Amino acid sequence: MSQLQIATPNRIDPQAVVGEIPGREISDLTLTIGPHAIVRSFSVIYAGSSIGAHLETGHGVVIREQNRIGDQLSIWNNSTIDYGCVIGNRVRMHSGVFVAQFTVIEDDVFLAPGVMIANDRHPICADCMKGPTIKRGARVGINVTLLPEVVIGEDALVGAGAVVTKDVPPRAVVVGNPARVISTVDRLTHSASYLAKA
Repeated sequence: MSQLQIATPNRIDPQAVVGEIPGREISDLTLTIGPHAIVRSFSVIYAGSSIGAHLETGHGVVIREQNRIGDQLSIWNNSTIDYGCVIGNRVRMHSGVFVAQFTVIEDDVFLAPGVMIANDRHPICADCMKGPTIKRGARVGINVTLLPEVVIGEDALVGAGAVVTKDVPPRAVVVGNPARVISTVDRLTHSASYLAKA
């Protein structure tokens, strides 16, 4: 039986499921969620994870067991965090994101809609599973695929639709399939008209 430790205040929709029992056996079914959580309808959070303060889910989110998640995770509609992940503070995941088992995501990372994260170079090999490591402040664009074990460097930017097959240097801008370095984030500019509207 799961033990729920959900701090108040919180706002958990009656149609959300908090404390779902995993289908796999784990030693600790305690679910801890910090204060100020907002869990919207049809989200499912499994027993056996630790989640910090200010969690906010969209609709239809799944957070599996044995995850260690920091403060201020925002995760939007129909996104999934599979089991055994480590996620830092102030991480934002948009809609339709899949985070595979044993992925590490550091503080201040942004994952755009449709990011797919893989963790197994030899599918269905339980001994090989290791997800990517996404370093602090990295931004991953819409419909990007990250292959197992790659490291996305600090403050890097992965362009839309890229397939990342090898490590991305810190502050690099990468695009394409396979992803290749085309610039650095230091060379990115915004037009004056864009900044005026911001």
